[in-house]
Amino acid sequence: MYESEATRFLKEFLAKNPQVAAQRPKLRATWWDRPQDPQTQREHEASDAPASSYVYFPPPKP
Repeated sequence: MYESEATRFLKEFLAKNPQVAAQRPKLRATWWDRPQDPQTQREHEASDAPASSYVYFPPPKP
């Protein structure tokens, strides 16, 4: 089975540094595993502006 160079590097790194695997859940909880505030989520959704289909240059004039 093919294994990329990046995958091999990460496997070797984690094998040599087992403390990193133990830190991962704690560090993940720092940023991602947090309770969400429904009001803040509604405010974010309401503030979304529609995206233009012309993202790299202005749309053509009619």
